[in-house]
Amino acid sequence: MSDPNAPRSVKIGSDERTGWSSERPRRDGAPPRPVDVSVRATTLRPSDRLRYSPGSLLLIVGAAASEPDRFADRVVEERGAVLSLARVHALLAGRVDAEEIEARSQELLEAAILKRLKAGQSVVVAIPRFDASERDRLVRLAHSQRRPRHLILIETSRDDVLDEERPGLDELRRALDAGELGREGFQTVLRLGGASLNELKRIVFQRPPRDD
Repeated sequence: MSDPNAPRSVKIGSDERTGWSSERPRRDGAPPRPVDVSVRATTLRPSDRLRYSPGSLLLIVGAAASEPDRFADRVVEERGAVLSLARVHALLAGRVDAEEIEARSQELLEAAILKRLKAGQSVVVAIPRFDASERDRLVRLAHSQRRPRHLILIETSRDDVLDEERPGLDELRRALDAGELGREGFQTVLRLGGASLNELKRIVFQRPPRDD
């Protein structure tokens, strides 16, 4: 019998790992089409422990008030895997001109993500906003290295969501509920809010145990 208290394992089928590529020149000389990163997405149920494949990219997305970076620090077992734009900002503060810090921080963050992915290391990125283009850039980095991609959406009280955050949050919720985030390249998605936020104790990047 299976153990109901065993950690949840996320298994990625061979046909879901990278999507297929349509990046080929067009006959009329126009730029090549973007690579198709779409896959079949699985919606996970909340659990006290989540297991993802080693070398995966996990995006933890939420409103600024939900503090995705603090949540990641609390639950991700592999300390060095957690990255965020805020941390890069802090590293560059006082070293880079104010008008350049945003672009420079984004450049360094993506370079750090790509370096870990190329090395086969897991990456967790905490994102306190709902920019679809940002998610797309990160998914394509992982796709280019044939790494699995996953997303967790952190819910918070609507009163704590800023007016400028609501359109992006509403669209992400709609796409998640409709099972459409596979189009963005995510193999699994998970929505956490209320009690399920506290029930999740640990996220690990490990292969499932072998059946002896």
